[in-house]
Amino acid sequence: MKLTLNIDPGLIHQIKEVAKKKNTSLSKITEGLFKKVIDTESEPFQMKSLDELDKLAKRFSIAGDPVPDFDHKAEYHNHLEQKYGV
Repeated sequence: MKLTLNIDPGLIHQIKEVAKKKNTSLSKITEGLFKKVIDTESEPFQMKSLDELDKLAKRFSIAGDPVPDFDHKAEYHNHLEQKYGV
C-alpha cells in the first residue's frame, strides 16, 4: 500500500543516509517507527515501584510514621486562632 507524507527535505536526506548505512529501506524504517508508536499506545500504564525511583524521589515519597501524641484538633484550633484571631 502506498502512502504520501509531507516531510522536511533535509530530514528526508538524513534518514536516507541512515537507511543506507543500516542497509535497509526508508519504508522499513518508517514501518518500524509506526509499529513502535502503536505498541507504546496499546501498553497499559505501569506505575514504577519505589525501588525503580531514584534516591531523591525516594526521600520525598517516604514520610515516616506519624507522631503518636499529635493532637490534630488542637493544632487546627491553633491554626484558626492565628489566622482569624479567635
